[in-house]
Amino acid sequence: MTLGVLLATGAAGAVGTLLRFSVDGAVMRAFRRPFPLGTMVVNLSAALLLGVLVGLTTSGRTQTIVGAGLLGGYSTFSTWMLETVRLAEDRRPGWAVANLVVSVVGGVLGIVAGRAL
Repeated sequence: MTLGVLLATGAAGAVGTLLRFSVDGAVMRAFRRPFPLGTMVVNLSAALLLGVLVGLTTSGRTQTIVGAGLLGGYSTFSTWMLETVRLAEDRRPGWAVANLVVSVVGGVLGIVAGRAL
């Protein structure tokens, strides 16, 4: 990996992080629920966009910068897991399971749909 690609990937990751907080916050303000819908929207949209990126058969550099950088910074596995644990701790096991199942199934479907686009 060249220094330019490394720097571009880092910059794209920073942009993705800002987008994640913006989208998550907007969704949570619009839908005030005990369910972490903002994180789900972020992760499912990231899966769809990653599928589109891969479906476009872009160059390795573009996939690194946009896929690993932008979309890697945008999506969040650790927050998803933390929110799932918190749902279970708050005695909402049904919501915790729904968060896991919908995110995994929806993420796979997002990749498939994105590639098809």
